Amino acid sequence: MKLFIAPPSPFARKCRIVVREKGLAGRVEEVLVNPYESPAALLAVNPIAQVPALLTDDGMAILDSPVICEWLDRQGVGPILLPVDGPERWRVKQVEGLASAVLEMGVKLVLEKRRPESERSPSWMARWIENMGRALDALEAAEIVAEPLDMGVITAGCAVTWLDFRHPDYDWKTGRPGLVALQTALETRESFRQTVPA
Repeated sequence: MKLFIAPPSPFARKCRIVVREKGLAGRVEEVLVNPYESPAALLAVNPIAQVPALLTDDGMAILDSPVICEWLDRQGVGPILLPVDGPERWRVKQVEGLASAVLEMGVKLVLEKRRPESERSPSWMARWIENMGRALDALEAAEIVAEPLDMGVITAGCAVTWLDFRHPDYDWKTGRPGLVALQTALETRESFRQTVPA
């Protein structure tokens, strides 16, 4: 299998963590790409040149990090990271969705800041920052803990560490001790240590 990644991507990091947690490191080749260059190998798997993208051994292309992670979860060994059904599945998906929302707002801000200053939209940037803060508050209220590990926990951990990486001036920690404790606990795990954004 080939997993197309860019080391700064928090969405790719989620998948890389699942690969390690599910004992799949020996079966998954991580292919480093720059999606902004639209390399042919990535386009052959994902026509919109986004990472992560997974090419399975039988040639199936799987896109979108939640879908890739769920597929990997079913291939590997160890505890299931996303329950198959029932109330627990939807609890995990709710946390995963909130953490993904944090990332989506943060990515919008990164891309907007890369535009010439005269083309940026202060009103949209302010809205995205407000949305990001509300999603973080909802994650704090969810009282997430590092164990047992699941896709919600992984995504929340990826989100807050990525904020430190891409938005170092954004104070997400004040008033959110639960998320600070979650980050501290998760970043000591080997799967997290091996996938720090760079």
